[in-house]
Amino acid sequence: MRFGGRGTSDNVESQRGQSFGGGGLGGGAGMLIGLVASRFGIGGVVVLLILFAVFGGLGNLTGGGQQAVSPSAPGQAGASASEICSSDTVTRFSCQVLASTEQQWGRLFSASGQTYSAPRMVFYSGGGRSGCGAADSAMGPFYCPLDRRIYLDTNFFRELEQRFAAPGDFAQAYVIAHEVGHHVQTLLGTSDRIRRAQSAVGEGEANALQVRMELQADCYAGVWAAQERSAMEPGDVEEGMTAAAAIGDDTLQRAGRGTVVPESFTHGSSAQRQEALMRGYRGGTAEACAGYTQGI
Repeated sequence: MRFGGRGTSDNVESQRGQSFGGGGLGGGAGMLIGLVASRFGIGGVVVLLILFAVFGGLGNLTGGGQQAVSPSAPGQAGASASEICSSDTVTRFSCQVLASTEQQWGRLFSASGQTYSAPRMVFYSGGGRSGCGAADSAMGPFYCPLDRRIYLDTNFFRELEQRFAAPGDFAQAYVIAHEVGHHVQTLLGTSDRIRRAQSAVGEGEANALQVRMELQADCYAGVWAAQERSAMEPGDVEEGMTAAAAIGDDTLQRAGRGTVVPESFTHGSSAQRQEALMRGYRGGTAEACAGYTQGI
């Protein structure tokens, strides 16, 4: 993407260099989150982290007692947003993407008579704390609806390139735009509706609802990209499609355990994620993505 001298977002924080009791998760929490991640994906992890936040951490869920750390603690010795964003090229690009989402979603919300309230993005390294509980780089980027923040260890982009064979700056932008898509769902009340619906059904149906929410977030990422067509370069769309395919549930399950279990999908197949991204990109408006959660 040609962002060049584009400005960076002011809505950023850093937890890099901070200590959170051993670097992110304790042994018990890390093991539990690993089990949930393998079973339910990041959607299940976020639900678990919400439970951490509600009950005060893993200790109170299992009989111990460990107090969570506030996500508002200053990072990098109280560094300003501009200092955080200028720390390295990947962070700067991430800050530019976030700024772009603020502009484009702000304009789209305004066009429909609404006001867009931007999320904040928290950079961390290895481990950190969110309003939903502990953050760990093994989880990948995620959005916490309780504090309306996106948590990002930029080392994930190296993994995206090397492990998932999905390189490129647009692949990175797609990941951030997907998490911003979850914020849009929070603002529109979609997330709350889906969580309520999930609480009333069995595991398979709850997974299917989660897939619909994740695909809509992919679609919203495409909507954002459509608003930035002037910044797109040849090959950018292909980078996004490669990334979407690489992190599809079927692809990950096939690589991880050799079999595919559609009933356990939480994000959608590679083909579904690609289709959702392109639906948003071709439609260019939030209305193009409404069908994913219609009737919920």
